Amino acid sequence: MPALGKHRRPKSISLGRGLAAVTTGGAVLALPVIGATSAFAAPAPAAAAQAVAPAAVVATANPAAKAAPAKHSVMAGETLSKIAREHSVSGGWKKLYEGNRKIIGSNPDLIHPGIKLDIGVTSDASSDGKTSKASPSAARGASADRADRSERINAAPVAKAAPAAEKKAVTYTNDLDGWIRESLAIMAEQGIPGTYEGIHRNIMRESSGNPAAINNWDSNAVKGTPSKGLLQVIDPTFQAYHVPGTSTDSYDPVANITAACNYAADRYGSIDNVFGAY
Repeated sequence: MPALGKHRRPKSISLGRGLAAVTTGGAVLALPVIGATSAFAAPAPAAAAQAVAPAAVVATANPAAKAAPAKHSVMAGETLSKIAREHSVSGGWKKLYEGNRKIIGSNPDLIHPGIKLDIGVTSDASSDGKTSKASPSAARGASADRADRSERINAAPVAKAAPAAEKKAVTYTNDLDGWIRESLAIMAEQGIPGTYEGIHRNIMRESSGNPAAINNWDSNAVKGTPSKGLLQVIDPTFQAYHVPGTSTDSYDPVANITAACNYAADRYGSIDNVFGAY
Protein backbone atom coordinates (compact mmCIF):
# COMPACT_ATOMS: atom_id res chain seq x y z
CA MET A 1 0.00 0.00 0.00
CA PRO A 2 1.52 3.25 -0.95
CA ALA A 3 2.78 5.44 1.78
CA LEU A 4 0.58 8.25 2.82
CA GLY A 5 1.40 11.52 1.35
CA LYS A 6 3.65 10.24 -1.49
CA HIS A 7 1.18 11.36 -4.12
CA ARG A 8 0.10 14.40 -2.20
CA ARG A 9 -0.08 17.36 -4.57
CA PRO A 10 2.14 20.14 -3.33
CA LYS A 11 0.36 23.27 -2.41
CA SER A 12 1.00 26.20 -4.62
CA ILE A 13 1.91 29.48 -3.05
CA SER A 14 -0.87 31.90 -3.58
CA LEU A 15 -0.35 35.36 -4.99
CA GLY A 16 -1.39 36.83 -1.72
CA ARG A 17 1.29 34.89 0.09
CA GLY A 18 3.87 35.86 -2.48
CA LEU A 19 3.07 39.50 -1.95
CA ALA A 20 3.19 38.96 1.77
CA ALA A 21 6.60 37.43 1.36
CA VAL A 22 7.71 40.55 -0.39
CA THR A 23 6.53 42.47 2.59
CA THR A 24 7.74 40.14 5.36
CA GLY A 25 10.20 37.74 3.74
CA GLY A 26 12.98 40.19 2.93
CA ALA A 27 14.89 41.21 -0.16
CA VAL A 28 15.01 37.84 -1.94
CA LEU A 29 11.45 38.05 -3.25
CA ALA A 30 11.82 41.73 -3.96
CA LEU A 31 14.42 41.14 -6.71
CA PRO A 32 12.01 39.78 -9.33
CA VAL A 33 9.79 42.80 -8.80
CA ILE A 34 12.70 45.15 -9.54
CA GLY A 35 13.61 43.14 -12.65
CA ALA A 36 10.10 43.39 -13.98
CA THR A 37 10.07 47.11 -13.43
CA SER A 38 13.35 47.52 -15.35
CA ALA A 39 12.01 45.64 -18.33
CA PHE A 40 9.19 48.10 -18.82
CA ALA A 41 11.36 51.17 -18.24
CA ALA A 42 14.08 50.19 -20.74
CA PRO A 43 12.43 51.61 -23.90
CA ALA A 44 12.21 55.08 -22.33
CA PRO A 45 15.79 56.24 -23.23
CA ALA A 46 15.29 55.26 -26.88
CA ALA A 47 12.04 57.19 -27.04
CA ALA A 48 13.71 60.21 -25.47
CA ALA A 49 16.49 60.08 -28.04
CA GLN A 50 13.92 60.01 -30.84
CA ALA A 51 12.12 63.01 -29.34
CA VAL A 52 15.34 65.02 -28.99
CA ALA A 53 16.70 64.33 -32.48
CA PRO A 54 14.24 66.52 -34.47
CA ALA A 55 14.78 69.44 -32.09
CA ALA A 56 18.53 69.18 -32.62
CA VAL A 57 18.05 69.31 -36.38
CA VAL A 58 15.86 72.40 -36.08
CA ALA A 59 18.35 74.11 -33.80
CA THR A 60 21.10 73.48 -36.35
CA ALA A 61 19.07 74.53 -39.35
CA ASN A 62 17.58 77.76 -38.00
CA PRO A 63 20.82 79.78 -37.70
CA ALA A 64 21.71 78.91 -41.29
CA ALA A 65 18.34 80.14 -42.49
CA LYS A 66 18.60 83.42 -40.55
CA ALA A 67 22.13 84.04 -41.82
CA ALA A 68 20.97 84.52 -45.40
CA PRO A 69 21.14 88.13 -46.71
CA ALA A 70 17.79 89.92 -46.62
CA LYS A 71 16.18 92.97 -48.19
CA HIS A 72 13.97 95.54 -46.47
CA SER A 73 11.55 97.81 -48.30
CA VAL A 74 11.45 101.17 -46.52
CA MET A 75 8.04 102.34 -45.35
CA ALA A 76 6.94 105.87 -44.48
CA GLY A 77 8.08 107.02 -41.04
CA GLU A 78 10.93 104.50 -40.70
CA THR A 79 14.49 105.43 -39.75
CA LEU A 80 17.77 103.59 -40.21
CA SER A 81 18.06 103.05 -36.45
CA LYS A 82 14.58 101.54 -36.27
CA ILE A 83 15.25 99.20 -39.20
CA ALA A 84 18.62 98.18 -37.71
CA ARG A 85 16.97 97.30 -34.39
CA GLU A 86 14.13 95.33 -35.95
CA HIS A 87 16.55 93.23 -38.04
CA SER A 88 19.25 93.02 -35.30
CA VAL A 89 21.87 94.47 -37.65
CA SER A 90 25.35 94.08 -36.18
CA GLY A 91 26.86 97.56 -35.98
CA GLY A 92 23.47 99.30 -35.84
CA TRP A 93 22.34 102.07 -38.17
CA LYS A 94 25.90 103.07 -39.07
CA LYS A 95 26.66 99.61 -40.50
CA LEU A 96 23.31 99.61 -42.33
CA TYR A 97 24.07 103.05 -43.80
CA GLU A 98 27.59 102.04 -44.90
CA GLY A 99 26.19 99.05 -46.78
CA ASN A 100 23.49 101.09 -48.53
CA ARG A 101 25.17 104.51 -48.98
CA LYS A 102 24.79 104.42 -52.78
CA ILE A 103 21.00 104.06 -52.67
CA ILE A 104 20.43 106.29 -49.60
CA GLY A 105 22.70 109.15 -50.59
CA SER A 106 24.83 111.47 -48.50
CA ASN A 107 22.27 112.10 -45.73
CA PRO A 108 21.30 109.03 -43.61
CA ASP A 109 18.35 110.98 -42.16
CA LEU A 110 16.70 111.09 -45.59
CA ILE A 111 15.50 107.63 -46.59
CA HIS A 112 12.65 107.53 -49.06
CA PRO A 113 9.73 105.08 -48.85
CA GLY A 114 9.96 102.28 -51.38
CA ILE A 115 13.76 101.95 -51.59
CA LYS A 116 15.09 98.47 -50.83
CA LEU A 117 17.91 98.22 -48.30
CA ASP A 118 20.39 95.35 -48.13
CA ILE A 119 20.10 94.20 -44.52
CA GLY A 120 22.98 91.70 -44.81
CA VAL A 121 23.59 88.89 -42.32
CA THR A 122 21.63 89.52 -39.13
CA SER A 123 23.31 88.98 -35.76
CA ASP A 124 20.84 86.55 -34.12
CA ALA A 125 23.40 84.84 -31.86
CA SER A 126 25.88 86.35 -29.43
CA SER A 127 29.50 85.25 -29.09
CA ASP A 128 28.78 82.94 -26.12
CA GLY A 129 26.27 80.93 -28.14
CA LYS A 130 23.18 82.35 -26.46
CA THR A 131 20.42 83.60 -28.72
CA SER A 132 20.07 87.36 -28.56
CA LYS A 133 16.53 88.52 -29.15
CA ALA A 134 16.07 92.10 -30.25
CA SER A 135 13.59 93.99 -28.11
CA PRO A 136 10.57 95.48 -29.95
CA SER A 137 11.07 99.04 -31.10
CA ALA A 138 7.87 100.05 -29.34
CA ALA A 139 9.40 99.13 -25.99
CA ARG A 140 12.02 101.82 -26.33
CA GLY A 141 9.46 104.47 -27.16
CA ALA A 142 9.72 107.74 -29.02
CA SER A 143 12.57 108.96 -26.79
CA ALA A 144 14.88 106.23 -28.10
CA ASP A 145 14.25 107.25 -31.70
CA ARG A 146 15.02 110.86 -30.83
CA ALA A 147 18.25 109.80 -29.12
CA ASP A 148 19.33 107.76 -32.15
CA ARG A 149 18.50 110.65 -34.46
CA SER A 150 20.53 113.00 -32.28
CA GLU A 151 23.45 110.58 -32.40
CA ARG A 152 23.35 110.51 -36.19
CA ILE A 153 23.18 114.29 -36.45
CA ASN A 154 26.19 114.70 -34.16
CA ALA A 155 28.20 111.95 -35.86
CA ALA A 156 30.65 113.44 -38.35
CA PRO A 157 31.45 113.22 -41.15
CA VAL A 158 29.21 110.42 -42.38
CA ALA A 159 25.97 111.95 -41.06
CA LYS A 160 26.56 115.37 -42.60
CA ALA A 161 24.89 116.12 -45.89
CA ALA A 162 27.26 116.90 -48.72
CA PRO A 163 27.35 120.61 -49.54
CA ALA A 164 25.12 121.53 -52.44
CA ALA A 165 26.92 122.13 -55.70
CA GLU A 166 27.40 125.78 -56.41
CA LYS A 167 25.13 127.14 -59.09
CA LYS A 168 27.13 127.66 -62.23
CA ALA A 169 27.13 131.29 -63.32
CA VAL A 170 25.40 131.86 -66.64
CA THR A 171 26.72 134.46 -69.04
CA TYR A 172 24.70 136.10 -71.79
CA THR A 173 25.86 137.68 -75.01
CA ASN A 174 25.60 141.48 -75.31
CA ASP A 175 23.16 141.44 -78.19
CA LEU A 176 19.42 141.09 -78.76
CA ASP A 177 19.46 137.33 -78.27
CA GLY A 178 21.39 137.63 -75.00
CA TRP A 179 19.17 140.44 -73.69
CA ILE A 180 16.01 138.45 -74.33
CA ARG A 181 17.42 135.29 -72.73
CA GLU A 182 18.62 137.16 -69.63
CA SER A 183 15.24 138.85 -69.32
CA LEU A 184 13.47 135.48 -69.58
CA ALA A 185 15.63 134.10 -66.71
CA ILE A 186 14.69 137.07 -64.48
CA MET A 187 11.02 136.77 -65.47
CA ALA A 188 11.06 133.08 -64.53
CA GLU A 189 12.36 133.96 -61.06
CA GLN A 190 9.69 136.67 -60.66
CA GLY A 191 6.83 134.59 -62.09
CA ILE A 192 6.31 136.86 -65.09
CA PRO A 193 4.94 134.98 -68.13
CA GLY A 194 6.35 135.34 -71.62
CA THR A 195 8.24 133.50 -74.34
CA TYR A 196 11.25 134.26 -76.51
CA GLU A 197 9.08 134.43 -79.62
CA GLY A 198 6.55 136.80 -78.06
CA ILE A 199 9.26 139.19 -76.82
CA HIS A 200 11.24 139.12 -80.07
CA ARG A 201 8.14 139.73 -82.21
CA ASN A 202 7.15 142.84 -80.24
CA ILE A 203 10.70 144.22 -80.10
CA MET A 204 11.05 144.05 -83.88
CA ARG A 205 7.76 145.91 -84.32
CA GLU A 206 8.47 148.61 -81.70
CA SER A 207 12.21 149.35 -82.16
CA SER A 208 13.67 147.00 -84.77
CA GLY A 209 16.04 145.80 -82.02
CA ASN A 210 17.58 149.22 -81.26
CA PRO A 211 17.88 149.70 -77.45
CA ALA A 212 18.39 153.49 -77.91
CA ALA A 213 15.22 153.99 -79.94
CA ILE A 214 12.92 156.88 -78.87
CA ASN A 215 9.62 158.19 -80.22
CA ASN A 216 9.52 162.00 -80.21
CA TRP A 217 6.39 162.54 -82.30
CA ASP A 218 3.40 160.59 -80.86
CA SER A 219 0.92 161.65 -78.16
CA ASN A 220 3.19 160.39 -75.37
CA ALA A 221 6.00 162.58 -76.65
CA VAL A 222 3.67 165.56 -76.73
CA LYS A 223 2.92 164.97 -73.05
CA GLY A 224 6.64 164.89 -72.30
CA THR A 225 6.89 161.16 -71.77
CA PRO A 226 8.29 159.73 -75.01
CA SER A 227 8.44 155.95 -75.54
CA LYS A 228 11.96 154.57 -75.10
CA GLY A 229 14.04 151.47 -75.61
CA LEU A 230 13.53 148.08 -77.17
CA LEU A 231 9.85 147.80 -76.25
CA GLN A 232 9.11 151.57 -76.30
CA VAL A 233 8.15 152.04 -72.65
CA ILE A 234 7.31 155.49 -71.27
CA ASP A 235 8.98 156.50 -67.98
CA PRO A 236 5.85 156.35 -65.77
CA THR A 237 5.13 152.79 -66.94
CA PHE A 238 8.77 151.77 -66.54
CA GLN A 239 8.88 153.06 -62.96
CA ALA A 240 5.55 151.42 -62.04
CA TYR A 241 6.54 147.99 -63.44
CA HIS A 242 10.30 148.06 -62.87
CA VAL A 243 11.54 144.61 -61.80
CA PRO A 244 13.84 144.63 -58.73
CA GLY A 245 17.40 143.60 -59.51
CA THR A 246 17.48 145.22 -62.92
CA SER A 247 18.83 148.64 -63.90
CA THR A 248 16.76 151.74 -63.18
CA ASP A 249 17.75 153.12 -66.58
CA SER A 250 14.80 152.67 -68.96
CA TYR A 251 17.21 152.43 -71.90
CA ASP A 252 18.92 149.37 -70.37
CA PRO A 253 17.88 146.46 -72.66
CA VAL A 254 17.21 143.88 -69.93
CA ALA A 255 15.48 146.35 -67.61
CA ASN A 256 13.34 147.66 -70.49
CA ILE A 257 12.26 144.18 -71.59
CA THR A 258 11.39 142.91 -68.10
CA ALA A 259 9.45 146.05 -67.16
CA ALA A 260 7.49 145.95 -70.44
CA CYS A 261 6.71 142.23 -70.00
CA ASN A 262 5.64 142.88 -66.40
CA TYR A 263 3.25 145.59 -67.63
CA ALA A 264 1.94 143.39 -70.48
CA ALA A 265 1.33 140.51 -68.04
CA ASP A 266 -0.68 142.80 -65.77
CA ARG A 267 -2.80 144.24 -68.59
CA TYR A 268 -2.94 141.47 -71.23
CA GLY A 269 -1.93 138.31 -69.36
CA SER A 270 1.38 137.99 -71.20
CA ILE A 271 3.59 139.76 -73.74
CA ASP A 272 2.67 136.83 -76.01
CA ASN A 273 -0.85 138.26 -76.25
CA VAL A 274 0.38 141.63 -77.61
CA PHE A 275 0.24 142.02 -81.40
CA GLY A 276 0.09 145.80 -81.78
CA ALA A 277 0.40 149.07 -79.91
CA TYR A 278 0.01 148.51 -76.19
